[in-house]
Amino acid sequence: MSETPDRLEAVRLEKLAKIEALGLDPWGQRFDGHIAIEKARELCPAESGADGPTVRVAGRIMKWPKTGKLNFLHIQDQSGRIQLMMSQKDSSEANWALLECLDLGDLIGVEGRTRVTNTGEKTIFVTDLVILCKSLAQPPEKYHGLQDKEQLLRQRYVDLIYTEGVLDRMFKRLRILDSIRQTLRGESFHEVETPVLHAIAGGAAARPFVTHHNALDIPLFLRIALELHLKRLMVGGIERVYEIGRVFRNEGVDSTHNPEFTMIELYQAYGDYNAMMDLAEKIISNAAIAANGTAVVPWGEKTINFTPPFQRAKYADLFREHAGCDIHDAAAVAAVAKRLHIPTENRHPDVIVNDVFEATVEDKLVGPVFVIDYPASMCPLTKRKRSDPNIAERFEMFVDGMEVANAYTELNDPRLQEELFRTQLAGLSEEDSMAKMDHDFVRALKVGMPPAGGMGIGIDRLIMLLTNTNSIRDVIFFPLLKPEQEK
Repeated sequence: MSETPDRLEAVRLEKLAKIEALGLDPWGQRFDGHIAIEKARELCPAESGADGPTVRVAGRIMKWPKTGKLNFLHIQDQSGRIQLMMSQKDSSEANWALLECLDLGDLIGVEGRTRVTNTGEKTIFVTDLVILCKSLAQPPEKYHGLQDKEQLLRQRYVDLIYTEGVLDRMFKRLRILDSIRQTLRGESFHEVETPVLHAIAGGAAARPFVTHHNALDIPLFLRIALELHLKRLMVGGIERVYEIGRVFRNEGVDSTHNPEFTMIELYQAYGDYNAMMDLAEKIISNAAIAANGTAVVPWGEKTINFTPPFQRAKYADLFREHAGCDIHDAAAVAAVAKRLHIPTENRHPDVIVNDVFEATVEDKLVGPVFVIDYPASMCPLTKRKRSDPNIAERFEMFVDGMEVANAYTELNDPRLQEELFRTQLAGLSEEDSMAKMDHDFVRALKVGMPPAGGMGIGIDRLIMLLTNTNSIRDVIFFPLLKPEQEK
């Protein structure tokens, strides 16, 4: 709150003082016995004019066309909105005096009988009124105050209250997360928590956020992945393990990237990447149904069908179809890269191949589609195909050109893992790669990790898809923004 209240806030402060003068607490107290507004609406009688049961509800005043001695207010809680009716004739002096101190945005509790008005509006005819919190902030104007998207993201609490669809979308997020957990419980997975602060930034190729532990006088990194600790737990005997957690990558911000985001990683002993595809289908189709009641969901002007089975297509076949050449034809790949202005000098051939793949193939993948069997040199934590060691048993799942999931048949040979730690992909700078040797992880593998399938799913991107939202900022409660400039 500013030191000098503006004109509108000053008016609200005057009303707050009047509430206190009435002997009431403007910040409210415990309000027992209230039910959700959605439930109150269900209890309203079917016929106009008939009385229903008396109920107690609490909510925020959202609409109030003040009309003197007869007032119709609309209040809202997280379940919905309902109309209240208060008349001076039928109200106590105390209730009416309190009503005159209220504003849009205030939180109130009421008791009254349910009824449907002659116009068909489900209504509570108020017999008792309680102040639960006086709002000192003026709500945004309906048509002018909700246009500044950045301001709404900074003030997500205002966005949730006053922007239609935002609260519903965030509740869908919670239902999706709950569905994922239910699916994995049904598959005998155990949820765990692993460290957020890492001594070594491992498990992915990404630039970490660096911090410092004063007591130990050591640098630490906010985790860029969940993988290596979860695999240690699998070594320790938790055969089906997962974590839904925040990870941090000190990289760009755009419609599908936020530096702090939520992902799930999971590992299944004695499985492989085929088992992960089966599991991904269950997780995602169940989540779609939990959010929307159906596995067929809108996505912009398209419709995406998440009913299993999903399409499966080989990386090399897709490359040949859309890039127009074979991934092993270095000269032809270089020619395509040159045409696309992709640099080729001093870069590993498979890095060039993948850049061409991203440029020519990914936006063609409407999906959902599993792109399988990547070049092995691009996948240092992945088992090779026994029939072709140049191919890694890996898939990425795409929907409309956006990567949603990534999975491997996990590498569990400690000798090969140690070698791969030493020979990271050519073309990646040390600060952007898993450049540090994780000796303890290699030591864990020497104890013996069962053959396994592992998968990561970008939760925020999945929620974007299942809520038909085109920006990751709109599905994260509090996305990262530049600090607000002081006025």
